Amino acid sequence: MPRTNPSSATASPAASSPRDLPEPGGLCAIHQPNFLPRLTTLAKLFAADYWIVLDDVQFTRRDYQHRARLADLDDPARHQWLTIPTHLPQGRTTRIRDAVLAEPDIARRRASGMLRQHYGASPYWPVLAQALGPVLDAFTTGRTAAVAETSTRVFLDLLGWKGKILTSSQLPSRPGRSQRLADLAAGTGARTYLCGPGGMTYLDQTLFAARDIAVTPFRPPMTNVWSSGRRLSALWAFAGLGPDAVADLLQALAADHTALQPAA
Repeated sequence: MPRTNPSSATASPAASSPRDLPEPGGLCAIHQPNFLPRLTTLAKLFAADYWIVLDDVQFTRRDYQHRARLADLDDPARHQWLTIPTHLPQGRTTRIRDAVLAEPDIARRRASGMLRQHYGASPYWPVLAQALGPVLDAFTTGRTAAVAETSTRVFLDLLGWKGKILTSSQLPSRPGRSQRLADLAAGTGARTYLCGPGGMTYLDQTLFAARDIAVTPFRPPMTNVWSSGRRLSALWAFAGLGPDAVADLLQALAADHTALQPAA
């Protein structure tokens, strides 16, 4: 399946609106903002032409919205959680965009120290440290989602991704899990929706078909660097292989028709 690349530069989700929609066509991915996202998550977004940041669903404590596994540079089997302490003003019903950082200054210093501890010895650390600057700066917003979202945008920038970023809270959609995703995908004008393995277990594809949108399962490999890509932050791959090598890896996957085939 050929992939398109809108010419518009990556936009700040905070500035996105329906007026900013790209030209119709292409592939759409919808995903919650993840903190220092895993390689498989990053690969799905990289393969898409539009990423809709799902910011207005319920925050999940045991998900990747505020935490990431940092693997040792020399041994990916050894890893440590980096968690952003987060307060939920509305309790369990708090939406992702409303979650706030607990003690953001302390959280920022801890994150900075752990990142340097794990990856400071990498030959690519100077490039990574500069790229991670906006992520650490985002702690001053006091919002967990801002930190997570910025970290994903930084990774996409390192890969040279030229797609479009929008936010679900700024696009019209109807209730219902699958209906909402179908409406959001249609809002971009996309013709294909990239769906992860978890989403394929519940997605009602007829709602997408009604909008003339194909559903394509995203199937990353399970060998080599990908074997740990479902658990570890992609930062380990950036530090071990370098941004250019990771970009080549994801570009090859995005162009692989066996990984991007519409569901039957």
